[in-house]
Amino acid sequence: MLKVSRNFIVKSILTMAAASLIVVILLFNGILRFNYPSFSRYPVRGIDVSHHQGEIHWKLVAEENIHFAYIKATEGQDFQDPRFKANWEAAKTAGIVRGAYHFFNFCSSPQKQAANFIATVPQDANSLPPVIDIEFIGYCKIKPSKLVYQKSVQIFISLVENHYKKKVVLYTTYESYQGYLDTLFLQHSVWIRDIYFEPTLQNNRQWHIWQYSNRGHVKGIKSYVDLNLFNGNKAQFKRFILKGY
Repeated sequence: MLKVSRNFIVKSILTMAAASLIVVILLFNGILRFNYPSFSRYPVRGIDVSHHQGEIHWKLVAEENIHFAYIKATEGQDFQDPRFKANWEAAKTAGIVRGAYHFFNFCSSPQKQAANFIATVPQDANSLPPVIDIEFIGYCKIKPSKLVYQKSVQIFISLVENHYKKKVVLYTTYESYQGYLDTLFLQHSVWIRDIYFEPTLQNNRQWHIWQYSNRGHVKGIKSYVDLNLFNGNKAQFKRFILKGY
């Protein structure tokens, strides 16, 4: 009896381990996700892309019920995404509402970064409002103080908004938001990353875009792609395109 019990326990442990491994593999390959937001509640879906996705067949993407796409344009003060121009033009041709984002570098001049973005991204009244991507990856060894953070981001925002006449959207992670943004730039829309749960922001601040997966599969894109949704209906999305909020 004892031997049978031990065998049963061992088999149960091995079965659970195998099942867990399968789940991990499915999650890693984007076959399973933590989030499956309701299409009826969030009807406006989108993606964000860069050169990491390679050549994109945008007409196929449009067939996947993708309404909008944020396309990486620039990073820091001197980098332009090599796929930006092609993606920018092809997304419009495919009928997908497009927008551009800039990956901010706190160790570079905000004025030069704004100039880089403005020189790269054409003005288009029908495009999405510009985005500043605020993360702390690979640049400064020491995170900026809240005062330095606010000053640098504000300079970039002011220059970009003056050029495009739309309010800049803030893309952020919880780390950036909780460390800096929870009490700053309250008039700006927030695009938040949360691949596990539906977002909840401190101080009951509303989010406008939710990046709910970083391993999505979309026809026309060979690699994984970030999946996003807009917090509102199609009429509210049209206002967002024009105003940025």
